[in-house]
Amino acid sequence: MRPSSDLADLDAIGGDETVFGPELGEFPNADERRAQSTGEGEMKTGTTTVGLRTEDGVVLATDMRASLGRMVSSKDVQKVEQIHPTGALTIAGSVSAAQNLIQTLKAETNLYEARRGKDMSMQALSTLTGNLLRSGAFFIVQPILGGVDDEGAHIYSIDAAGGMTEEEYTVTGSGSQFALGVLEQEYDEGMSIDDAKRVAARAVKSALERDTATGNGINMCVVTEEGIEVTKHKEIDELTA
Repeated sequence: MRPSSDLADLDAIGGDETVFGPELGEFPNADERRAQSTGEGEMKTGTTTVGLRTEDGVVLATDMRASLGRMVSSKDVQKVEQIHPTGALTIAGSVSAAQNLIQTLKAETNLYEARRGKDMSMQALSTLTGNLLRSGAFFIVQPILGGVDDEGAHIYSIDAAGGMTEEEYTVTGSGSQFALGVLEQEYDEGMSIDDAKRVAARAVKSALERDTATGNGINMCVVTEEGIEVTKHKEIDELTA
């Protein structure tokens, strides 16, 4: 019999080239499985997403590109989704985990409204989002949560480990450093929704010019107390003028 110390050194994915290999967990297509376990074969949004708070609501903007390794896998990804009657979430990171997170949040907000007869506050929704990410079940997603409730407009930056801060404006994704420079210069807390849309578009466009994982247009989301509007724009100049 093979010593137990040797068994502890086996690669669970790659297997072991002995008669005991299959019994101990050797898999067919080991190389492909190893790539999947390290995220090499996973569709991701390299992404630039931005969120801005105004007196009348919030504006969220994202690019529309998804990548699979070094390849552009999609040119028409909607990276901002409604998850609440007056709340929306942008996504950056793993597409599968982000889709699952959005579905879970939609279900939880619907259950909350059904049980309590009122909509969840943005503070409660941000806490729920952070708790879900902290559980480790949605690895790896970095969202921006924007919404409006009885206390006004809110923008929350939530990191992949569930850490949460409320901000006036924030960015996520691989193009963050380029977008943030635009927001630092142009953001004003007294700006209108239309002004915020222009600034958000300029921020994403700045990232698009320099970040190879960002591109193919802009998703623009406006959230007010009346509801949510999400639009797609392939021609960015129409937003920045």
